[in-house]
Amino acid sequence: MRVLLDSHMLVWLVGASDRLPAKARIAIENPSNLIFFSSASIWELQIKHSTGRARLALPPVILHQVLVSNQFHEVPVTSQHGLRTAALPPIHRDPFDRILIAQAMAEDMLLLTSDQMVGRYPGPIMLVQ
Repeated sequence: MRVLLDSHMLVWLVGASDRLPAKARIAIENPSNLIFFSSASIWELQIKHSTGRARLALPPVILHQVLVSNQFHEVPVTSQHGLRTAALPPIHRDPFDRILIAQAMAEDMLLLTSDQMVGRYPGPIMLVQ
């Protein structure tokens, strides 16, 4: 299975492992799954880090290096992803969450999240708590 991690899953994975839900850890550690992160997540975390709105264990530049060195695969944001957000229902206004949902749909991935608003969208989303 192809699994796309929501931004907060990335943060919890590398810095707050006690917050990472057990179901998420199982999916991430399953050797038959390919694990992905979005370039949009790195962008979002960099914005939050630079404004002081996020308490991160690692700066986003180091987080990116750790993810790549651990064979996580990066999904760049494409115009198709952006266009696909127009078809999403107006459940959530956060553009970063909306692009992750569109990426999961377009790239045939399961989006792993603990965000209840994201979990309300139809499609390939697994809400883990």
